[in-house]
Amino acid sequence: MGEGVSIGLAQLGHKVIAGVEIAPQVTSLRRKAKKLGLENNLHVEKLDVLSTFDVDNALKWEIDILFNHAGIGEAGPVSEIPLDLVRANFEINVFAPLSLSQKFIAKWIKGNKQGKIVFTSSLLGLLTVPGFGPYESTKHALEAIAEELQREMKPYNIQVQTINPGPFLTGFNETMADTPFRWLDDQKNFTQRADLRKIFDAVLGTPEARLDPREIIDAMIKIVPAKKGKFRNIVPKTLLKTLREAQIKAWENTI
Repeated sequence: MGEGVSIGLAQLGHKVIAGVEIAPQVTSLRRKAKKLGLENNLHVEKLDVLSTFDVDNALKWEIDILFNHAGIGEAGPVSEIPLDLVRANFEINVFAPLSLSQKFIAKWIKGNKQGKIVFTSSLLGLLTVPGFGPYESTKHALEAIAEELQREMKPYNIQVQTINPGPFLTGFNETMADTPFRWLDDQKNFTQRADLRKIFDAVLGTPEARLDPREIIDAMIKIVPAKKGKFRNIVPKTLLKTLREAQIKAWENTI
């Protein structure tokens, strides 16, 4: 998604700085930018959001939109997942983007500059499905932070938005579904590996859970630079009905 959005925005004439996690990604995307004739609009820099050196370097950039897209996913039963894995998921999905946003906000306010912050959240930041609780909890937290941040930033003309992708077939969800099997042990855990695999297969094994990523990339290209729009953006919009039904069920849930 991130690469597609960076290229798409650059093709529209926007000046884009694409932050990538590791050095080989820098070379790869720079080559793509050059091949597409976008080297003047698409600049690629290493930005591991957990690296203080990378973050300090990023703060030298003069930008007016910060698109927080970095994220990882840990799946598995919240009743048994090792807490270090949950902490690591929160570190990248919540604390790192919040920290980076705070730093750019301070820079913009000090410079009396308007700006915009966009967070890639998830449909799973607004509901829950079996097996993905650790990841969902990070996105629920991010939703609250983004909503409060929007309220705080209005006096400073700094806009805040979230983009909430549904189940697009990028490989992210499928890779996340594999994560618990590196620690789940049938001899130690009461959650059995085969049972959890059945849950993931049921959730991810349908066409509705394998949407074309081009749809979310096209939506992001429109949402990120826009000066008007909704605070929360569900993509695809066809999932709004599913979301509302799930939220009603949550309110009616009993013990």
